[in-house]
Amino acid sequence: MPIKILMGVVALVCAAWGYLFYHAWQMSHMPMTAMWMPPASLTLWPLTGLIWVYSMWAVMMAAMMLPTALPMIGAFSRYAKSRRLSTENLSHWFISGYLVVWFGFSLVLTGLQWLFHGIAWLSPMMENRHPFLAAAILIAAGLYQFTPIKNACLQHCRTPFGFLINEWRPGQSGAVQMGIKHGIDCLGCCWVQMLLMFVIGVMNLWGMIFITLLVIVEKWLPGKTKVISHSIGIFFLAWAAYCLSIVG
Repeated sequence: MPIKILMGVVALVCAAWGYLFYHAWQMSHMPMTAMWMPPASLTLWPLTGLIWVYSMWAVMMAAMMLPTALPMIGAFSRYAKSRRLSTENLSHWFISGYLVVWFGFSLVLTGLQWLFHGIAWLSPMMENRHPFLAAAILIAAGLYQFTPIKNACLQHCRTPFGFLINEWRPGQSGAVQMGIKHGIDCLGCCWVQMLLMFVIGVMNLWGMIFITLLVIVEKWLPGKTKVISHSIGIFFLAWAAYCLSIVG
């Protein structure tokens, strides 16, 4: 991967994580009276509150998912270079297309947070207060690991050059289309894992780091795709069983 592209991605990821660390610091050090708190009623949410929550999720998705896409971004740059194309320019468009998908998914996550706050399943500090919600998400995440669509999407993410050979499109618009296509594959692979933030705590930094590393392991670890995916699925199901045992 060209050093300029790598440094650009690293700078973007560091800025995103810096934003998240700053807001996490604010939540732990500022008095509650000085912070914006989600209203208890669904109808009382101001537009500014929804925009703030959406921006938080969008930055979170960039911080967590861009590092996991580095092998694909590197493969795209090398493939473009082999065709004597403008590597840096096309890579930026590819990354933009990739992020569009995750920014779109951030709208779904914002809607879910709005709903969960409204029915008091999340605390004002965005922490889970409903053990059965946590168990349900973990069971869904565990079972999804065994589905054909999960393994197909994960296989696409783990074979960058196969993806590029089959999906290559010329020009800037083609780079955006490929970025969106890879983003959709990546979303199909990891969307349920992002819901785990509602289990761990929406602004739990250790939770963000844990899920990021989990996705990196799933995408990068050598071995059979199904073995890796199924092992993580068993881990999620065991975690769900633990949550239910505490409630019981």
